[in-house]
Order: sequence, then structure tokens, then C-alpha cells
Amino acid sequence: TQSREEPIVDEKREFLRHCLATLAYRGGKALRDAPEGFAEFQPGATSRTPGQILAHLGDLLEWAWYLSNNEKRWQTTETTAWAPGVDRFFQTLNRLDQRLAADEALGCSEERLFQGPIADALSHVGQIAMLRRMAGGPIRGENYFLAKIEAGRTGSEQHAAVYEFD
Repeated sequence: TQSREEPIVDEKREFLRHCLATLAYRGGKALRDAPEGFAEFQPGATSRTPGQILAHLGDLLEWAWYLSNNEKRWQTTETTAWAPGVDRFFQTLNRLDQRLAADEALGCSEERLFQGPIADALSHVGQIAMLRRMAGGPIRGENYFLAKIEAGRTGSEQHAAVYEFD
């Protein structure tokens, strides 16, 4: 039995918040120190550029926030310069994390938030990491199992890598 002093923890929300922190950690690694001109890199005629993918990441996180508030709303954002796109990524991630940390009921299930916008965002972070390598600005590999990732840490300031490799 829980005592009155102990807060009731919603395990699904805490896990989802850990997923957001993972997205912030991995996203930060893929987005920080991108080479000059990387936002416009295009490996093929029909491929999205990293800048377009970054704009889509912001759209996904905003959509997740709307869904969490029971709003069925999608907005497509035009590609911006890299730095403002990175700022938007972390700002929307923080706003979504704050929404999940609140005690208010969600407008959809945690499972649907994960299976839709959050899982999609994780895929796109992986695309950006792959495009970094293709564009000649690879990020170092890392054992993410050892990474210091914690729920609530969704800003651009992340712990240093514990174990990286080439």
C-alpha cells in the first residue's frame, strides 16, 4: 500500500516520458554540430533534405501535443534554417514532456502517442544520423544502453556520452 506522502506514479506516462528523453538525447546527438550546408543535403532527387526532415520532426511533436489535448490537428511547417529548426525540436519536446508530467488526463492513450508521432520521430532522428554520415559529417556510434537518459531531461543540454566508438 502506498502512503499518503508518496506520489502516485503513472508507469505508462513515466515510460513515455523516458521515450521523450531518449528522443532528446539521440536527437541532440544527430542535430548538434551539423556540417555547414547539411540542411540542404539531398542524396537523391526525390529524397527529403535533413532540413525538411527536421521540420517534419517539429510537426510530429506538435501533433503529439495536440493529440494529448484531444485535438485532432496537423500543421505542416515549411523548412527553416537549421538552428531555428533544432530550437523548435527541443521546445516542442519540452512542451510535450511537461504535458505528460501534468496530472491531467490525456486526450488519447499513451500507446497511441508512442506508436504514432513518437515512434515516427525516433525513425526520423535515425534518418538524420544516417544522412550525416552520407554528407561527410558522421556522428560517433554509442552504446545507448549505458547512456544517462532520464525522464524530464528533454532539452538540448544532455549528459555526455558514457561509451562512444567509431
